[in-house]
Amino acid sequence: MLELHGQIEEACSAIRAQWNQTPHAGIILGTGLGSLVSKIEVQATLDYEEIPHFPKSTATSHRGRLVCGLLEELPVIAMEGRFHMYEGYPLKQITLPVRVFKALGAELLVVSNASGGMNPNYACGDIVVIDDQINLMGDNPLIGINDDRLGPRFPDMSAPYDRELGDVALEIARRQNFVAHRGVMVAVAGPNLETRAEYRFLRMVGADIVGMSTIPEVIVAVHAGMRTIGLSVVTDLCLPDALKPANVPEIIAIANAAEPKLTALVSGVLAHESSKK
Repeated sequence: MLELHGQIEEACSAIRAQWNQTPHAGIILGTGLGSLVSKIEVQATLDYEEIPHFPKSTATSHRGRLVCGLLEELPVIAMEGRFHMYEGYPLKQITLPVRVFKALGAELLVVSNASGGMNPNYACGDIVVIDDQINLMGDNPLIGINDDRLGPRFPDMSAPYDRELGDVALEIARRQNFVAHRGVMVAVAGPNLETRAEYRFLRMVGADIVGMSTIPEVIVAVHAGMRTIGLSVVTDLCLPDALKPANVPEIIAIANAAEPKLTALVSGVLAHESSKK
């Protein structure tokens, strides 16, 4: 981890050269969810290739640029597309943007993803406000010599997601009359989807949804002392006794269709944050 401090400073310098505001929140947008960017009053954009030490996003539907501007009158910095372990990147590099958000001054991480629903009460297109997480990726972004400038050696994970902001998101969903659950996410490395036996196992250990991202970023956010809210769109049902073959274009289409719900939640949460300023 000792090499990260210099990388963070170089990335921050490249961003500050284009945008000199202090972000209140960093936002990571997952599969099919990039159109939230249209709600941002854009002040600057940078392709990931322009930012030192940022990987290139190769995942389907991930555009690969950083968008800086205002959302609900708050300065924000948004990743339009993220990085994944299955793309071959180490977790320290995947989570570098979170550390850059923190170094630029962000207090809050808003992270979204598309996930498979294992809870039989969930339906495709439902939103899950992530309440807790299980890391089964076989790796951790904090492994190595700890840099105390970035965070503590043993960060506490008893409450990785901000409960108050989760309550705000659920209340917004109730007011706008769409389904949102509070649930537990498990992350696996991917890129293959799981077998029926694996879905049974993941459900048995306490997970409601499964994905291939988010959890490393949240671990780093906790390490860095940021508050976090995680929002997931259920894009396919992973019920082992009624399992259908995965259809990636359909998954992306469901994520796109759910984007207005996600936009409402992110905007509402940031409006709540703005009201406290």
